[in-house]
Amino acid sequence: MRLFPPSRRPAALAWGLAAGFAALYTCVAVNRHRRGLTKAYDLGIFEQAIRAYAHGQAPIVPLKGPGYHLLGDHFHPLIAVLAPAYRVFPSPVTLLVAQALLMALAVVPLTRWAHEVGGPRVALVIGCVTGVSWGIVRAASDDFHEIAFAVPLLAFAATALGRRRHLTAALWSLPLLLVKEDLGLTVAAVGLLIAWQSRQDRRSPLPGLALAGVGVAATLLTMLVVLPSFNPHGGFDYWQQLDGGGQSSGWSLAARIGWPPVKWLLLFLLAATAGFLGLRSPLILLCAPTLAWRLFSANPHYWGVSYHYSAVLMPLVIAALVDALTRADPRRARRALTAAALVAAVTVPVYPLHEVVMPEAWRTSARLTHVRAVLDSIPDGATVAASNRLAAQLTSRDTVTLVCQEPTGPGPEWVVADRTDPSVQAPCATAATDRMLTEYERRGYRRVIDADDLLLLRRP
Repeated sequence: MRLFPPSRRPAALAWGLAAGFAALYTCVAVNRHRRGLTKAYDLGIFEQAIRAYAHGQAPIVPLKGPGYHLLGDHFHPLIAVLAPAYRVFPSPVTLLVAQALLMALAVVPLTRWAHEVGGPRVALVIGCVTGVSWGIVRAASDDFHEIAFAVPLLAFAATALGRRRHLTAALWSLPLLLVKEDLGLTVAAVGLLIAWQSRQDRRSPLPGLALAGVGVAATLLTMLVVLPSFNPHGGFDYWQQLDGGGQSSGWSLAARIGWPPVKWLLLFLLAATAGFLGLRSPLILLCAPTLAWRLFSANPHYWGVSYHYSAVLMPLVIAALVDALTRADPRRARRALTAAALVAAVTVPVYPLHEVVMPEAWRTSARLTHVRAVLDSIPDGATVAASNRLAAQLTSRDTVTLVCQEPTGPGPEWVVADRTDPSVQAPCATAATDRMLTEYERRGYRRVIDADDLLLLRRP
């Protein structure tokens, strides 16, 4: 018995899965915020920027420093589209829900394409593999980041490219230029694949080459002109992470791509998520720009599988798998789908999606109650210097800076710090936080609360 007419079944499956995963992502992300696990870096930063956009102001972010214009850090003007929703619902939860919806949207094009290629069972596997893919789950539960917009755009663009719908692929890829500066190179990769496919189809490659040129030009423009014009130091802050601060030779850069071994774990998990068969698809080349800057970087956060950086790769490797299925024999296709499903199953307990069924994740501990009571002591509209995790709880109602920053003018009205915050090493080192707490007390700040490793100071 069919519940839907045949023509509607792929859409119903795709959107049903997307809605289910959106609900799961939302539950995990909002509950983590409720438990105080979100951070100033990055939920607080993006909330301050979108809060400014919502009031028609430039994205000045005190958490990054006095008068810091966030378009001097990364180029992501597309986040301003969330400003109307934030104006109506001024809360960090608005950003977390928006991110959940955007991430889940990537399930739709990949599931529908898989249905065309292999029918409902293949579509179900691909949809579930996409929804529980480790990169997307990690990002959807890890604060808020601009790449939430890139994930569905890449899914739609890669799907259109796999279907050889070149104009559609180009139109889906162009907004990536407004998501983050490095994604211009991914747009260029889309253009080159369009040109290659056009040559195969005996058509002109010029439209694809033009798109590639636009992607490269946009990357150069944002990195060399736009970002430095807003940056307080007059440059692009992340060049030094690529060249090791100018201390790396050509040989050391080349050797860096394969060392340390955690980089091989990243590459293996990507290949396994593609069922290994996806490595035969030209679409896998769309991963090259992102992998290049990550593997060459001197920043160890970029190398592994623990942060949000792999989210943009998930729709690409899964699209490569679907594309490879179109040319694979049934036996090889089944093996590839089994491998991809196995990776998804094994990584579910490792990444935060499993928190939905963990009773302890939904409890309110005595310490959490105490933290809330301390934060409730701070009035709305105040200026506050806070530690990393506490800051994310305050940015919707106060003007917040980091506790380790040197204050300007008379200093913040309130200072609040959690000495047990495990994220204190970045962006605030423990020594810097302790030094500033001592300095505030030297300036006459009065202790209002000092208990359970929570310290609340008030300006005299």
